[in-house]
Amino acid sequence: MTLLQIKDLSAFYGRTQALFNCSFDVSEGEFIALLGSNGAGKTTMLRALSGLLHFEGSIAYAGTSLGKVSPQRRLELGIAHIPQGRGTFTEFTVDENLSLGATIVTSRSQIKEDKERWYDAFPRLKERRDQLAGNLSGGEQQMLAVARALMSRPKLLMCDEPSLGLAPSITQEILTIFKTLHRDHGMTLLVVEQNVDITLQYADRAFVIEAGQIVASGTAVEMVNNEDIKKSYLGVAG
Repeated sequence: MTLLQIKDLSAFYGRTQALFNCSFDVSEGEFIALLGSNGAGKTTMLRALSGLLHFEGSIAYAGTSLGKVSPQRRLELGIAHIPQGRGTFTEFTVDENLSLGATIVTSRSQIKEDKERWYDAFPRLKERRDQLAGNLSGGEQQMLAVARALMSRPKLLMCDEPSLGLAPSITQEILTIFKTLHRDHGMTLLVVEQNVDITLQYADRAFVIEAGQIVASGTAVEMVNNEDIKKSYLGVAG
């Protein structure tokens, strides 16, 4: 079943156009990698899907047009966005950050249940639940950003550059968590990354953005084996 359908999407920062007629579909339960060089338009794509930018074309989520849907309503529909730089509330504790992730949830029992679920999934956060988020390591803050987004029980989780500033081993750990969410919870993932080789170990399919346009797409295996794409668009030597 198609969960996200994007057709002829163009996005703008004021009068400056940053995406040009992009079209692609995401099926329910897929792990999609959105790849490309710095400044290619990957972050812009997630911002447009979250309702943070003016766009033209169409975005449909579970068959519903998002043309006039606010960012808050998109969250309520099941679309969660973890921005680049994680955006944790550094002056609040880990537990308070998780509570802030559940602002659309009215059931206290559900909030308590979800906190325990994600503490079990992220043991380091459980150990640090009463610590200020600003005192966590970069990897722990990224885990907190993921757990906080999961508190809204999203169907589609979008994450922008989860490896930013992290060691390769921590990046591997974060992507393993994403794969677990995908495999065990049936979550649909759209992950923006520059760390191509590691990301393609986990994704089902990938789209490459260059200069605001989708220039290549295929399964993760096809991308790994296509040296021309890796050299031309991803800056990866063969």
